[in-house]
Amino acid sequence: MWVPFELGHPLGAPDNPEFQRRVLLDLLNLFDRPSGPVLEDFPDDEPESNVEVVLACPVNYSDYYKEIGEADSRLKALNMEISGMRSWYDMAVSKRNRTTVGVSGIEIERIGEFIYSFMKGEEPENPRDDISLPYTLKLAVEDLKSYYVEGITTQPGQSGVSSQIISDWFWGETVAGKVLLDLKKVCEKSEDRMMAMMGAHFIVPGDVARRNQE
Repeated sequence: MWVPFELGHPLGAPDNPEFQRRVLLDLLNLFDRPSGPVLEDFPDDEPESNVEVVLACPVNYSDYYKEIGEADSRLKALNMEISGMRSWYDMAVSKRNRTTVGVSGIEIERIGEFIYSFMKGEEPENPRDDISLPYTLKLAVEDLKSYYVEGITTQPGQSGVSSQIISDWFWGETVAGKVLLDLKKVCEKSEDRMMAMMGAHFIVPGDVARRNQE
C-alpha cells in the first residue's frame, strides 16, 4: 500500500494511534483480496490540527552555524545542540520506555564527531564489523534524526504533531539538519560508489533535497 507520508513515518504522524490504526487496518484488508499482487493508495493525508504548532529546539545554533565556515567550529555547534537536546530525549525514553536510537552502535555524544569526519575528508573507524562504513554512516544519520524527533515530540503540546511540521523544523531550524544537507553534497562527490549512493538517496529525503537546491 502506498502512503503519502514522509519517508521514515510509514504510519503517519507519531503519537497518533487512532490514525496509525486506520493505516494498519487498510493494509491488512488488502490480504482479503481474492487475487494479487495488489497496490493501492491510502486515501488520506495526515490529519491536521487546528492548533498552531511551533517546534523549538532547546538551544538554537542554526544561525551561528551559517555564519561560521571552519569545520571545527561547526562541529562544536552541532555538539552543543546535541547536548541541548539530551534532557528532552531522556524524557522521551522515560515516557515511552523505548527508543529507536542506537542502531549505528555509536554513542549519541560521538555521533557528531563521526558524521563530521566525513565532512573533513577523513575516514573514521567503523564501530561495526558486520556492515560497511557507508552503511554505518547511514545508520548514524538515522540515529541522529531519531534522537531529535523523539526529543522534540515529547515537549508539552506536541503529541500528534504532523511529520511535515517535524520535517520542516529539523531540516530548516536545526544545526543537525544543516549538517546533513552539507554531508549529502560531500558524499555525492565521493569516489566510493556506495558512499556516493548514500549521499544521493539515503541521507536527505528527496523532497527536502529539492527544496534546498541552490
